[in-house]
Amino acid sequence: MPIVRLYKLHFSPNRKYVKSLKNLLGFVPGNLSLYRLAFRHKSAAQSIKKGVKNSNERLEFLGDAVLGSVVAEVLFKMYPYEDEGFLTELRSKIVSRVNLNMLARKLGFEKLIEYDTRMVNSTRQGSLLGDAFEALVGAIYLDKGYDFTKNFLVNHIIKSHIDIHKLEQTETNFKSKLIEWCQRHSKDVSFEVTENQEGESNKLFTVLASVDGEVLGMGKEFNKKNAEKLAAEKACEALGI
Repeated sequence: MPIVRLYKLHFSPNRKYVKSLKNLLGFVPGNLSLYRLAFRHKSAAQSIKKGVKNSNERLEFLGDAVLGSVVAEVLFKMYPYEDEGFLTELRSKIVSRVNLNMLARKLGFEKLIEYDTRMVNSTRQGSLLGDAFEALVGAIYLDKGYDFTKNFLVNHIIKSHIDIHKLEQTETNFKSKLIEWCQRHSKDVSFEVTENQEGESNKLFTVLASVDGEVLGMGKEFNKKNAEKLAAEKACEALGI
């Protein structure tokens, strides 16, 4: 073992935290501050500049893109004869907050996430775990690079903890779930196609999911139906259902 890794594991002031990460991830992290940031929810963060907080939200944004790219490649190779719609829907199931929350809980993220229990209690954690998972992917990418992150996700996460064929057979219809919830609570729900941002393809659908006139979710896909599903998923996250 390289001397730097040996020091971090056995002699550094942060050795206890490093060992926890190694047990979780299977490797010794390089830039420890990235991993601490990945597990820091906005409720426990401090403002650093222009209202931006030192939370995991920026890492979550990056990790979402990296995770989506890796999963897309895995599915592309696994299903050589399936069309874009099938691949998009299956990818959505794998990277959905419901699935990432379950995965993060299984891996033991709850012991590492830093958040304010006064603001986020046990019944309102919502997507806290799934967000931390994506932020962690972003941290690994910045610390170790794309190839390392890809190998970590494929070998340590997907092959070990995700049954893709089982998910393929699982119906995860967030749109129906949202509509049924709104009906039970006498609320109006709507899905509206809106204008894309400048520079985006005119073939891309941007859909807003609103409950009682309040936009709670947005989905972008090249298929309107899938864009509605993504928007509904975000709305379900916001509502905690």
